[in-house]
Amino acid sequence: MQNPQPDLQLLRMVSDRLERISADSIWAHRASGVRGSLLRILDEARGESPPDPSTIANVLATAFRILEGAAKRS
Repeated sequence: MQNPQPDLQLLRMVSDRLERISADSIWAHRASGVRGSLLRILDEARGESPPDPSTIANVLATAFRILEGAAKRS
């Protein structure tokens, strides 16, 4: 059975990658918002109540789409 605790290392890595998207990119504004969501999830994970797994999955899926789009534009 998989641990319900989110993979904090993955969340941090994706957040760092979103931060590296060039400010000149059309993806930068979207990346900023999703990065904020990831940082909130990381804060929640350090607290008493774990973040909702479906929220984590949705934010990560969006983050990966943004990273893919930004990579295609590079």
